[in-house]
Amino acid sequence: MMRMSRTLTFILLPLLLLVGTPGAFAEEGGGLPSANTNIHDQASLQRGARLFFNYCVGCHSLKYLRYSRMAADLGLTEQQVMENLDFTGARFGDPVISAMPAADAQKWFGKDPPDLSLEVAAKGADWVSAYLHSFYLDPTSQVGWNNTVLVNAAMPFPLWELQGIQTAVMGPAQDGLPPQVEKLVLKQAGSMTPVQYDQAVRDLVSFLQYASEPAALERTHIGAWVVLYLALFTFFAFLLKKEYWKDVH
Repeated sequence: MMRMSRTLTFILLPLLLLVGTPGAFAEEGGGLPSANTNIHDQASLQRGARLFFNYCVGCHSLKYLRYSRMAADLGLTEQQVMENLDFTGARFGDPVISAMPAADAQKWFGKDPPDLSLEVAAKGADWVSAYLHSFYLDPTSQVGWNNTVLVNAAMPFPLWELQGIQTAVMGPAQDGLPPQVEKLVLKQAGSMTPVQYDQAVRDLVSFLQYASEPAALERTHIGAWVVLYLALFTFFAFLLKKEYWKDVH
């Protein structure tokens, strides 16, 4: 029984280390609600791509992602991509670049909108999801909107037609500090219910997570074969070790 236990440990320990390693380096949510993204849900990625190109690409680029790569990864044809997702006249092999002139961006927002290729990789899916849930109407802001996750964000809310319009309920001023946002209230419904909007944000953030590292899809598929190979290699290595040591007492 003891020998069998040691044998299983010898075989399974490398596999457990492989499975456990990604979790050790996983991003922390920082107390934010989980985005529940899934880059392996192709339908979700397709919906997220549609949302990005309809609501975000007017200002934001994905300069590290090419239309052709996106088509291959998301199961789309060249015709589907160029007819439904190309609004800038780009070629199929070009990267996703916003058509907004830098001068206009400076005039309207005070700075260039950031490229979103690595947004999820830099800030985490939970942060981006919370950000897209936390816009509220703010007449004192230059762009008319504010955000509780990124205060004074120089960005109008592109998804307000979907979520609706939120307003802020301010708490009392304390210790000489200005009042802080206590909670957000949906004052005007959008075209989506809250549940539908949650799903839309999940799709969009999943797509941005994919865009941050397109190779993750291929790496996951290869990883399954690597784990299988290591399991077989470990098993045969154990048999070889047993053969070498059978006469040693």
